[in-house]
Amino acid sequence: MSDFLDEMARSSRQRASTLRARSAALHREAARAETPFPLALDAFGVIAEIKPRAPSAGVLAAADVASCVARAEAYAHGGAACVSVLTEPTRFDGSNELLATIADALRPHRVGAMRKDFLVDPLQVVEARALGASGVLLITRMLDDARLGEMLDAARSLGLFALIEAFDESDLARSMRVIGGRREGVFLGVNCRDLATLAIDRARLTQLALPRDIDVVAESGIEVPEHVREIVQAGYRGALIGTTLMRASDPSAAVRAITEAASCT
Repeated sequence: MSDFLDEMARSSRQRASTLRARSAALHREAARAETPFPLALDAFGVIAEIKPRAPSAGVLAAADVASCVARAEAYAHGGAACVSVLTEPTRFDGSNELLATIADALRPHRVGAMRKDFLVDPLQVVEARALGASGVLLITRMLDDARLGEMLDAARSLGLFALIEAFDESDLARSMRVIGGRREGVFLGVNCRDLATLAIDRARLTQLALPRDIDVVAESGIEVPEHVREIVQAGYRGALIGTTLMRASDPSAAVRAITEAASCT
């Protein structure tokens, strides 16, 4: 792992360790949570992200919950397939409260919220369900095969979709091996951000050979309509877009513009 991922893993393990004493209560809360919404990418789906801060870009928007909820609802009005919500607190200014409040606000729109974090423990998947999430991001490079399988099984048992994030050919092969026959509600993501330098290498999105028997989502670096057309032509069924949408003055229109660009390929 990169130094950045090591840092995120250490922080995540510390947060996960505090959940042990609440394990039984978390499972009860997860069982009582509202029914998750499935992720449907259809022709092309936008996973629109709420992240108040990015390590590569600094502060992106007001971090107060009310402002983030308003932006998330604007994403839904614009046709977002899902809203990704950062819960990592140290480098992204995310929080569990942010996820829970946005998930609740999106329910009338029938749009799910995905917990985006550097998850390392199945209890954090249970926690995501208890907070109202409909899905979770799992980063292959942070997890060995056994732990990735455990966390994928935890998500599936709770009715959550899972976006499995890969960075290169090795990650793609490992991800597909662990996913195996567990294809329902499972999506593969390709992140073109180098998590050692935090630099974007957008060319990797089109250079990697994508598996054709699972829906694949492009992550990071999608900024203009031409980028959208490129990834659609490469076989991607969706895009997870954070910084560009967080900087948009009209989030609804920005989401619509992305989906319209995808339809013009």
